Amino acid sequence: MLPQKQAEEAIVPNFNETENEATTKEEEKDVDSSMFSVKNLLWHGGSAWDAWFSCASNQVAQVLLTLPYSFSQLGMLSGILFQVFYGLVGSWTAYLISVLYVEYRSRKEKENVSFKNHVIQWFEVLDGLLGPYWKAVGLAFNCTFLLFGSVIQLIACASNIYYINDRLDKRTWTYIFGACCATTVFIPSFHNYRMWSFIGLGMTTYTAWYLTIAALIHGQVEGVSHSAPTKLVLYFTGATNILYTFGGHAVTVEIMHAMWKPQKFKYIYLMATLYVFTLTLPSASAVYWAFGDELLNHSNAFSLIPRTGFRDAAVILMLIHQFITFGFACTPLYFVWEKVIGLHDTRSICLRALARLPVVIPIWFLAIIFPFFGPINSAVGALLVSFTVYIIPAMAHMLTYRKASARQNAAEKPPFFLPSWTAMYVLNSFIVIWVLVVGFGFGGWASMSNFVKQVDTFGLFAKCYQCKPPSPSSAQHH
Repeated sequence: MLPQKQAEEAIVPNFNETENEATTKEEEKDVDSSMFSVKNLLWHGGSAWDAWFSCASNQVAQVLLTLPYSFSQLGMLSGILFQVFYGLVGSWTAYLISVLYVEYRSRKEKENVSFKNHVIQWFEVLDGLLGPYWKAVGLAFNCTFLLFGSVIQLIACASNIYYINDRLDKRTWTYIFGACCATTVFIPSFHNYRMWSFIGLGMTTYTAWYLTIAALIHGQVEGVSHSAPTKLVLYFTGATNILYTFGGHAVTVEIMHAMWKPQKFKYIYLMATLYVFTLTLPSASAVYWAFGDELLNHSNAFSLIPRTGFRDAAVILMLIHQFITFGFACTPLYFVWEKVIGLHDTRSICLRALARLPVVIPIWFLAIIFPFFGPINSAVGALLVSFTVYIIPAMAHMLTYRKASARQNAAEKPPFFLPSWTAMYVLNSFIVIWVLVVGFGFGGWASMSNFVKQVDTFGLFAKCYQCKPPSPSSAQHH
Protein backbone atom coordinates (compact mmCIF):
# COMPACT_ATOMS: atom_id res chain seq x y z
CA MET A 1 0.00 0.00 0.00
CA LEU A 2 1.38 3.36 -0.96
CA PRO A 3 0.69 6.62 0.87
CA GLN A 4 -1.21 9.39 -0.84
CA LYS A 5 1.75 11.76 -0.82
CA GLN A 6 3.46 9.53 -3.40
CA ALA A 7 0.56 9.78 -5.81
CA GLU A 8 2.67 11.41 -8.51
CA GLU A 9 4.57 8.12 -8.77
CA ALA A 10 2.15 5.42 -7.60
CA ILE A 11 -1.18 5.98 -9.19
CA VAL A 12 -4.16 3.84 -8.25
CA PRO A 13 -5.04 1.08 -5.79
CA ASN A 14 -6.04 -2.42 -6.81
CA PHE A 15 -9.53 -3.01 -8.15
CA ASN A 16 -9.92 -5.88 -5.70
CA GLU A 17 -12.84 -5.02 -3.43
CA THR A 18 -11.18 -6.00 -0.17
CA GLU A 19 -8.05 -4.08 -0.94
CA ASN A 20 -10.16 -1.14 -2.07
CA GLU A 21 -11.76 -0.89 1.38
CA ALA A 22 -8.38 -0.94 3.11
CA THR A 23 -6.99 1.54 0.63
CA THR A 24 -9.94 3.87 1.10
CA LYS A 25 -9.51 3.85 4.87
CA GLU A 26 -5.81 4.57 4.56
CA GLU A 27 -6.46 7.37 2.08
CA GLU A 28 -9.10 8.87 4.38
CA LYS A 29 -6.55 9.01 7.18
CA ASP A 30 -4.05 10.66 4.87
CA VAL A 31 -6.64 13.18 3.71
CA ASP A 32 -7.66 13.99 7.26
CA SER A 33 -4.08 14.46 8.39
CA SER A 34 -3.32 16.82 5.51
CA MET A 35 -6.65 18.57 5.18
CA PHE A 36 -5.16 21.95 5.91
CA SER A 37 -2.07 21.40 3.84
CA VAL A 38 -1.79 24.07 1.18
CA LYS A 39 0.23 21.74 -1.00
CA ASN A 40 -2.46 19.06 -0.80
CA LEU A 41 -5.19 21.57 -1.56
CA LEU A 42 -3.57 23.18 -4.58
CA TRP A 43 -1.19 20.59 -5.99
CA HIS A 44 -2.39 17.10 -5.17
CA GLY A 45 -5.63 16.02 -6.87
CA GLY A 46 -7.16 12.60 -7.41
CA SER A 47 -10.84 12.83 -6.53
CA ALA A 48 -13.84 12.49 -8.84
CA TRP A 49 -14.24 16.27 -8.65
CA ASP A 50 -10.65 16.76 -9.78
CA ALA A 51 -11.35 14.51 -12.76
CA TRP A 52 -14.53 16.44 -13.57
CA PHE A 53 -12.71 19.77 -13.50
CA SER A 54 -9.90 18.33 -15.63
CA CYS A 55 -12.34 16.98 -18.24
CA ALA A 56 -14.48 20.12 -18.41
CA SER A 57 -11.49 22.46 -18.42
CA ASN A 58 -9.67 20.47 -21.10
CA GLN A 59 -12.71 19.98 -23.30
CA VAL A 60 -13.39 23.60 -24.16
CA ALA A 61 -10.65 26.21 -24.40
CA GLN A 62 -9.71 28.13 -27.55
CA VAL A 63 -12.34 26.21 -29.54
CA LEU A 64 -14.95 28.29 -27.72
CA LEU A 65 -13.81 31.23 -29.85
CA THR A 66 -14.16 29.31 -33.14
CA LEU A 67 -17.64 27.87 -32.61
CA PRO A 68 -19.41 31.03 -33.86
CA TYR A 69 -17.28 30.66 -37.01
CA SER A 70 -18.57 27.09 -37.31
CA PHE A 71 -22.14 28.30 -36.88
CA SER A 72 -21.63 30.71 -39.79
CA GLN A 73 -20.69 27.68 -41.91
CA LEU A 74 -23.44 25.37 -40.63
CA GLY A 75 -26.34 27.63 -39.77
CA MET A 76 -27.96 27.98 -36.34
CA LEU A 77 -30.01 24.76 -36.30
CA SER A 78 -27.26 22.48 -37.63
CA GLY A 79 -24.73 24.08 -35.30
CA ILE A 80 -26.83 23.32 -32.23
CA LEU A 81 -27.71 19.79 -33.36
CA PHE A 82 -24.10 18.89 -34.17
CA GLN A 83 -22.96 20.17 -30.78
CA VAL A 84 -25.47 18.00 -28.94
CA PHE A 85 -24.80 14.98 -31.17
CA TYR A 86 -21.01 15.05 -30.99
CA GLY A 87 -21.11 15.92 -27.30
CA LEU A 88 -23.09 12.76 -26.55
CA VAL A 89 -21.04 10.60 -28.95
CA GLY A 90 -17.84 11.92 -27.39
CA SER A 91 -19.15 11.11 -23.91
CA TRP A 92 -19.95 7.58 -25.03
CA THR A 93 -16.50 6.92 -26.49
CA ALA A 94 -14.89 8.42 -23.36
CA TYR A 95 -16.96 5.91 -21.40
CA LEU A 96 -15.65 3.10 -23.65
CA ILE A 97 -12.07 4.23 -23.02
CA SER A 98 -12.67 4.16 -19.26
CA VAL A 99 -14.14 0.64 -19.49
CA LEU A 100 -11.13 -0.60 -21.47
CA TYR A 101 -8.75 0.98 -18.96
CA VAL A 102 -10.47 -0.82 -16.08
CA GLU A 103 -10.39 -4.08 -18.05
CA TYR A 104 -6.68 -3.73 -18.79
CA ARG A 105 -5.84 -2.76 -15.23
CA SER A 106 -7.84 -5.65 -13.79
CA ARG A 107 -6.17 -8.21 -16.06
CA LYS A 108 -2.70 -6.92 -15.27
CA GLU A 109 -3.28 -6.89 -11.54
CA LYS A 110 -4.38 -10.53 -11.68
CA GLU A 111 -0.93 -11.18 -13.16
CA ASN A 112 0.62 -9.25 -10.23
CA VAL A 113 1.95 -6.52 -12.53
CA SER A 114 3.05 -3.44 -10.60
CA PHE A 115 2.54 0.07 -11.95
CA LYS A 116 4.63 1.83 -9.34
CA ASN A 117 6.26 4.93 -10.83
CA HIS A 118 4.44 4.27 -14.11
CA VAL A 119 1.56 6.16 -15.73
CA ILE A 120 -0.63 3.92 -17.90
CA GLN A 121 -1.45 5.42 -21.29
CA TRP A 122 -4.00 4.64 -24.00
CA PHE A 123 -1.57 2.90 -26.35
CA GLU A 124 -0.54 0.58 -23.51
CA VAL A 125 -4.17 -0.33 -22.89
CA LEU A 126 -4.54 -1.20 -26.58
CA ASP A 127 -1.33 -3.22 -26.46
CA GLY A 128 -2.45 -5.21 -23.43
CA LEU A 129 -5.92 -5.93 -24.77
CA LEU A 130 -5.41 -6.23 -28.55
CA GLY A 131 -1.70 -6.58 -29.27
CA PRO A 132 1.24 -4.62 -30.72
CA TYR A 133 -0.40 -3.57 -34.00
CA TRP A 134 -3.17 -1.77 -32.14
CA LYS A 135 -0.55 -0.27 -29.86
CA ALA A 136 1.27 1.17 -32.88
CA VAL A 137 -1.94 2.60 -34.35
CA GLY A 138 -3.06 4.07 -31.05
CA LEU A 139 0.35 5.57 -30.34
CA ALA A 140 0.63 7.15 -33.79
CA PHE A 141 -2.83 8.75 -33.78
CA ASN A 142 -2.80 9.78 -30.13
CA CYS A 143 0.63 11.40 -30.20
CA THR A 144 0.01 13.17 -33.50
CA PHE A 145 -3.34 14.51 -32.29
CA LEU A 146 -1.88 15.73 -28.98
CA LEU A 147 1.03 17.28 -30.85
CA PHE A 148 -1.29 19.32 -33.07
CA GLY A 149 -3.62 19.97 -30.13
CA SER A 150 -0.68 21.69 -28.44
CA VAL A 151 0.11 23.53 -31.68
CA ILE A 152 -3.46 24.86 -31.79
CA GLN A 153 -3.17 26.23 -28.25
CA LEU A 154 -0.04 28.17 -29.21
CA ILE A 155 -1.72 29.54 -32.33
CA ALA A 156 -4.71 30.57 -30.22
CA CYS A 157 -2.49 32.40 -27.73
CA ALA A 158 -0.97 34.52 -30.50
CA SER A 159 -4.37 35.11 -32.11
CA ASN A 160 -5.95 36.28 -28.85
CA ILE A 161 -3.20 38.53 -27.48
CA TYR A 162 -3.14 40.37 -30.81
CA TYR A 163 -6.58 41.80 -30.00
CA ILE A 164 -5.11 43.50 -26.94
CA ASN A 165 -1.71 44.47 -28.32
CA ASP A 166 -1.22 44.63 -32.09
CA ARG A 167 2.19 46.27 -31.89
CA LEU A 168 3.68 42.83 -32.42
CA ASP A 169 2.51 40.53 -35.20
CA LYS A 170 1.00 37.13 -34.41
CA ARG A 171 4.14 35.23 -35.40
CA THR A 172 6.21 37.15 -32.85
CA TRP A 173 3.58 36.46 -30.20
CA THR A 174 3.85 32.76 -31.09
CA TYR A 175 7.58 32.88 -30.31
CA ILE A 176 6.87 34.49 -26.95
CA PHE A 177 4.07 32.15 -25.89
CA GLY A 178 6.01 29.13 -27.07
CA ALA A 179 8.63 29.99 -24.48
CA CYS A 180 5.95 30.56 -21.82
CA CYS A 181 4.18 27.26 -22.50
CA ALA A 182 7.48 25.40 -22.33
CA THR A 183 7.33 25.89 -18.55
CA THR A 184 4.69 23.12 -18.40
CA VAL A 185 7.62 20.67 -18.41
CA PHE A 186 7.84 21.30 -14.66
CA ILE A 187 4.33 19.93 -13.93
CA PRO A 188 4.92 16.22 -13.14
CA SER A 189 1.50 14.66 -13.88
CA PHE A 190 -2.27 15.19 -13.98
CA HIS A 191 -2.35 14.97 -10.17
CA ASN A 192 -0.77 18.38 -10.13
CA TYR A 193 -3.40 20.15 -12.22
CA ARG A 194 -5.91 20.41 -9.36
CA MET A 195 -5.66 24.18 -8.95
CA TRP A 196 -5.11 24.81 -12.69
CA SER A 197 -8.19 22.82 -13.75
CA PHE A 198 -10.41 24.73 -11.32
CA ILE A 199 -9.03 28.11 -12.40
CA GLY A 200 -9.15 27.19 -16.09
CA LEU A 201 -12.80 26.23 -16.02
CA GLY A 202 -13.66 29.46 -14.21
CA MET A 203 -11.85 31.44 -16.89
CA THR A 204 -13.65 29.65 -19.72
CA THR A 205 -16.98 30.17 -17.98
CA TYR A 206 -16.34 33.91 -17.74
CA THR A 207 -15.31 34.11 -21.39
CA ALA A 208 -18.32 32.13 -22.63
CA TRP A 209 -20.82 34.26 -20.79
CA TYR A 210 -18.97 37.45 -21.70
CA LEU A 211 -19.30 36.54 -25.39
CA THR A 212 -22.99 35.77 -24.91
CA ILE A 213 -23.83 38.98 -23.06
CA ALA A 214 -21.57 41.20 -25.20
CA ALA A 215 -23.15 39.88 -28.41
CA LEU A 216 -26.69 40.40 -27.10
CA ILE A 217 -25.91 43.93 -25.88
CA HIS A 218 -24.18 44.78 -29.16
CA GLY A 219 -27.19 43.59 -31.12
CA GLN A 220 -27.25 42.61 -34.75
CA VAL A 221 -24.96 44.47 -37.11
CA GLU A 222 -26.59 46.51 -39.85
CA GLY A 223 -27.71 44.34 -42.74
CA VAL A 224 -26.84 41.14 -40.91
CA SER A 225 -27.51 37.95 -42.87
CA HIS A 226 -27.57 34.31 -41.81
CA SER A 227 -27.28 32.52 -45.13
CA ALA A 228 -25.62 29.29 -43.95
CA PRO A 229 -25.54 26.58 -45.02
CA THR A 230 -24.59 27.57 -48.55
CA LYS A 231 -21.69 25.29 -49.55
CA LEU A 232 -20.97 21.68 -48.71
CA VAL A 233 -17.29 22.40 -48.16
CA LEU A 234 -18.13 24.99 -45.51
CA TYR A 235 -20.84 22.84 -43.98
CA PHE A 236 -18.61 19.85 -43.35
CA THR A 237 -15.71 22.09 -42.26
CA GLY A 238 -17.94 23.54 -39.54
CA ALA A 239 -19.24 20.10 -38.54
CA THR A 240 -15.70 18.78 -38.22
CA ASN A 241 -14.67 21.66 -35.96
CA ILE A 242 -17.50 20.62 -33.62
CA LEU A 243 -16.31 17.00 -33.83
CA TYR A 244 -12.93 18.36 -32.73
CA THR A 245 -14.55 20.36 -29.93
CA PHE A 246 -15.97 17.28 -28.23
CA GLY A 247 -12.94 15.09 -28.97
CA GLY A 248 -10.87 16.30 -26.06
CA HIS A 249 -10.81 12.91 -24.35
CA ALA A 250 -7.48 11.79 -25.80
CA VAL A 251 -6.13 12.24 -22.25
CA THR A 252 -8.89 10.17 -20.59
CA VAL A 253 -6.58 7.35 -19.52
CA GLU A 254 -4.06 9.72 -17.95
CA ILE A 255 -6.82 11.58 -16.07
CA MET A 256 -8.28 8.26 -14.84
CA HIS A 257 -4.85 7.06 -13.79
CA ALA A 258 -4.45 10.17 -11.64
CA MET A 259 -7.64 9.30 -9.71
CA TRP A 260 -7.57 7.55 -6.35
CA LYS A 261 -10.60 5.48 -7.43
CA PRO A 262 -10.70 5.44 -11.24
CA GLN A 263 -13.81 3.23 -11.32
CA LYS A 264 -15.78 6.39 -10.53
CA PHE A 265 -14.80 7.97 -13.84
CA LYS A 266 -17.45 6.23 -15.98
CA TYR A 267 -19.95 9.09 -16.17
CA ILE A 268 -17.68 11.99 -15.27
CA TYR A 269 -17.02 12.93 -18.88
CA LEU A 270 -20.76 13.05 -19.61
CA MET A 271 -21.30 15.34 -16.61
CA ALA A 272 -18.46 17.55 -17.86
CA THR A 273 -19.99 17.67 -21.35
CA LEU A 274 -23.39 18.71 -19.99
CA TYR A 275 -21.72 21.64 -18.24
CA VAL A 276 -19.76 22.52 -21.38
CA PHE A 277 -23.07 22.74 -23.28
CA THR A 278 -24.04 25.65 -20.99
CA LEU A 279 -20.96 27.49 -22.27
CA THR A 280 -20.78 26.60 -25.95
CA LEU A 281 -24.44 26.71 -27.01
CA PRO A 282 -25.36 30.20 -25.68
CA SER A 283 -22.09 31.88 -26.72
CA ALA A 284 -21.94 30.45 -30.26
CA SER A 285 -25.64 31.14 -30.86
CA ALA A 286 -25.52 34.72 -29.56
CA VAL A 287 -22.38 35.72 -31.49
CA TYR A 288 -23.71 34.17 -34.71
CA TRP A 289 -27.06 35.91 -34.20
CA ALA A 290 -25.29 39.26 -33.81
CA PHE A 291 -22.74 39.06 -36.63
CA GLY A 292 -24.04 36.41 -39.02
CA ASP A 293 -22.04 35.88 -42.21
CA GLU A 294 -19.30 38.30 -41.15
CA LEU A 295 -17.93 35.41 -39.08
CA LEU A 296 -17.00 33.54 -42.26
CA ASN A 297 -13.91 35.75 -42.47
CA HIS A 298 -13.32 36.01 -38.71
CA SER A 299 -12.53 32.63 -37.16
CA ASN A 300 -11.84 34.23 -33.76
CA ALA A 301 -14.97 35.66 -32.13
CA PHE A 302 -12.92 38.30 -30.29
CA SER A 303 -12.14 40.00 -33.59
CA LEU A 304 -15.74 41.25 -34.00
CA ILE A 305 -16.54 42.16 -30.40
CA PRO A 306 -15.80 45.86 -29.68
CA ARG A 307 -12.87 46.35 -27.34
CA THR A 308 -13.73 47.03 -23.70
CA GLY A 309 -12.17 46.24 -20.36
CA PHE A 310 -14.40 43.18 -20.12
CA ARG A 311 -13.16 41.92 -23.49
CA ASP A 312 -9.54 42.48 -22.50
CA ALA A 313 -10.20 40.52 -19.30
CA ALA A 314 -11.69 37.67 -21.33
CA VAL A 315 -8.66 37.64 -23.64
CA ILE A 316 -6.23 37.50 -20.72
CA LEU A 317 -8.19 34.75 -19.00
CA MET A 318 -8.29 32.70 -22.19
CA LEU A 319 -4.55 33.12 -22.58
CA ILE A 320 -3.99 31.67 -19.12
CA HIS A 321 -6.41 28.85 -19.85
CA GLN A 322 -4.67 28.05 -23.11
CA PHE A 323 -1.43 27.72 -21.18
CA ILE A 324 -3.20 25.18 -18.94
CA THR A 325 -4.69 23.33 -21.91
CA PHE A 326 -1.28 23.25 -23.57
CA GLY A 327 -0.07 21.41 -20.50
CA PHE A 328 -2.99 18.99 -20.66
CA ALA A 329 -2.24 18.13 -24.28
CA CYS A 330 1.52 17.99 -23.83
CA THR A 331 1.75 15.98 -20.60
CA PRO A 332 0.93 12.62 -22.27
CA LEU A 333 3.57 13.43 -24.90
CA TYR A 334 6.03 14.10 -22.09
CA PHE A 335 5.21 10.67 -20.62
CA VAL A 336 5.77 8.93 -23.95
CA TRP A 337 9.09 10.69 -24.47
CA GLU A 338 10.20 9.85 -20.92
CA LYS A 339 9.46 6.18 -21.56
CA VAL A 340 11.38 6.26 -24.83
CA ILE A 341 14.53 7.70 -23.24
CA GLY A 342 14.19 5.69 -20.01
CA LEU A 343 13.52 8.54 -17.56
CA HIS A 344 9.84 7.94 -16.80
CA ASP A 345 10.50 6.46 -13.35
CA THR A 346 12.89 9.17 -12.13
CA ARG A 347 11.72 11.28 -9.19
CA SER A 348 13.75 14.36 -10.03
CA ILE A 349 11.40 17.05 -11.36
CA CYS A 350 14.29 19.08 -12.78
CA LEU A 351 15.75 16.11 -14.63
CA ARG A 352 12.36 15.22 -16.08
CA ALA A 353 11.76 18.86 -17.07
CA LEU A 354 15.07 19.02 -18.89
CA ALA A 355 14.36 15.73 -20.67
CA ARG A 356 10.90 16.98 -21.76
CA LEU A 357 12.07 20.17 -23.50
CA PRO A 358 12.71 18.52 -26.92
CA VAL A 359 8.96 17.77 -27.11
CA VAL A 360 8.12 21.49 -27.14
CA ILE A 361 10.41 22.43 -30.03
CA PRO A 362 8.45 20.77 -32.91
CA ILE A 363 5.20 22.16 -31.46
CA TRP A 364 6.66 25.66 -31.53
CA PHE A 365 7.89 25.19 -35.09
CA LEU A 366 4.55 23.82 -36.42
CA ALA A 367 2.63 26.70 -34.84
CA ILE A 368 4.79 29.13 -36.82
CA ILE A 369 4.34 27.19 -40.09
CA PHE A 370 0.55 26.77 -39.84
CA PRO A 371 -0.89 29.82 -38.01
CA PHE A 372 -4.40 29.23 -39.39
CA PHE A 373 -6.53 29.63 -36.27
CA GLY A 374 -9.90 27.95 -36.95
CA PRO A 375 -9.25 26.01 -40.17
CA ILE A 376 -6.50 23.95 -38.50
CA ASN A 377 -9.03 22.80 -35.87
CA SER A 378 -11.22 21.25 -38.56
CA ALA A 379 -8.28 19.60 -40.31
CA VAL A 380 -7.03 18.05 -37.07
CA GLY A 381 -10.58 17.01 -36.20
CA ALA A 382 -11.15 15.19 -39.48
CA LEU A 383 -7.78 13.50 -39.90
CA LEU A 384 -6.80 12.77 -36.29
CA VAL A 385 -9.62 13.23 -33.77
CA SER A 386 -12.02 11.11 -35.82
CA PHE A 387 -9.77 8.07 -35.35
CA THR A 388 -8.12 8.84 -32.02
CA VAL A 389 -11.17 9.32 -29.82
CA TYR A 390 -14.11 8.04 -31.86
CA ILE A 391 -13.30 5.20 -34.25
CA ILE A 392 -10.44 3.45 -32.41
CA PRO A 393 -12.15 3.28 -28.97
CA ALA A 394 -15.39 1.96 -30.50
CA MET A 395 -13.57 -0.70 -32.55
CA ALA A 396 -11.28 -1.62 -29.64
CA HIS A 397 -14.28 -2.19 -27.38
CA MET A 398 -15.99 -4.43 -29.95
CA LEU A 399 -12.84 -6.50 -30.52
CA THR A 400 -11.98 -6.79 -26.82
CA TYR A 401 -15.39 -8.28 -26.02
CA ARG A 402 -15.98 -10.19 -29.25
CA LYS A 403 -15.76 -13.57 -27.46
CA ALA A 404 -18.43 -14.83 -25.07
CA SER A 405 -15.81 -15.61 -22.42
CA ALA A 406 -14.52 -12.02 -22.52
CA ARG A 407 -18.05 -10.66 -22.09
CA GLN A 408 -18.78 -13.08 -19.25
CA ASN A 409 -15.60 -12.15 -17.37
CA ALA A 410 -15.71 -8.43 -18.19
CA ALA A 411 -14.56 -6.15 -15.38
CA GLU A 412 -17.32 -3.71 -16.38
CA LYS A 413 -20.70 -4.92 -17.61
CA PRO A 414 -22.85 -2.89 -20.05
CA PRO A 415 -24.30 0.28 -18.48
CA PHE A 416 -27.77 0.33 -16.94
CA PHE A 417 -29.19 2.46 -19.79
CA LEU A 418 -27.89 0.05 -22.46
CA PRO A 419 -27.79 -3.36 -20.73
CA SER A 420 -27.41 -5.45 -23.88
CA TRP A 421 -24.05 -6.35 -25.46
CA THR A 422 -25.81 -6.48 -28.82
CA ALA A 423 -27.09 -2.92 -28.40
CA MET A 424 -23.58 -1.77 -27.51
CA TYR A 425 -22.22 -3.39 -30.67
CA VAL A 426 -24.90 -1.72 -32.78
CA LEU A 427 -24.16 1.69 -31.26
CA ASN A 428 -20.40 1.26 -31.63
CA SER A 429 -20.80 0.16 -35.25
CA PHE A 430 -22.94 3.20 -35.98
CA ILE A 431 -20.29 5.51 -34.48
CA VAL A 432 -17.49 3.90 -36.51
CA ILE A 433 -19.43 4.17 -39.78
CA TRP A 434 -20.73 7.70 -39.12
CA VAL A 435 -17.39 9.19 -38.11
CA LEU A 436 -15.53 7.35 -40.87
CA VAL A 437 -17.91 8.60 -43.58
CA VAL A 438 -19.03 12.00 -42.27
CA GLY A 439 -16.12 12.97 -40.01
CA PHE A 440 -13.11 11.57 -41.83
CA GLY A 441 -14.55 11.30 -45.36
CA PHE A 442 -16.62 14.42 -45.99
CA GLY A 443 -14.98 16.30 -43.12
CA GLY A 444 -11.49 15.46 -44.36
CA TRP A 445 -12.31 16.62 -47.87
CA ALA A 446 -13.92 19.85 -46.69
CA SER A 447 -11.41 20.79 -43.99
CA MET A 448 -8.37 20.07 -46.17
CA SER A 449 -9.90 22.07 -49.04
CA ASN A 450 -10.38 24.99 -46.66
CA PHE A 451 -6.91 24.50 -45.19
CA VAL A 452 -5.28 24.54 -48.63
CA LYS A 453 -7.23 27.71 -49.42
CA GLN A 454 -5.72 29.36 -46.34
CA VAL A 455 -2.23 28.31 -47.43
CA ASP A 456 -2.84 29.70 -50.93
CA THR A 457 -4.23 32.96 -49.54
CA PHE A 458 -1.85 33.66 -46.66
CA GLY A 459 1.08 31.31 -47.31
CA LEU A 460 3.01 29.14 -44.88
CA PHE A 461 4.79 31.02 -42.06
CA ALA A 462 2.15 33.76 -42.39
CA LYS A 463 3.32 36.69 -40.34
CA CYS A 464 -0.10 37.85 -39.23
CA TYR A 465 -3.03 35.59 -40.17
CA GLN A 466 -6.35 37.42 -40.69
CA CYS A 467 -4.93 40.67 -39.30
CA LYS A 468 -6.57 43.98 -40.00
CA PRO A 469 -4.47 46.92 -41.17
CA PRO A 470 -3.00 48.68 -38.11
CA SER A 471 -5.14 51.36 -36.56
CA PRO A 472 -3.92 55.01 -36.70
CA SER A 473 -3.13 54.99 -32.97
CA SER A 474 -1.23 51.75 -33.34
CA ALA A 475 0.63 53.07 -36.36
CA GLN A 476 1.78 56.08 -34.38
CA HIS A 477 3.36 53.77 -31.82
CA HIS A 478 5.30 52.10 -34.62
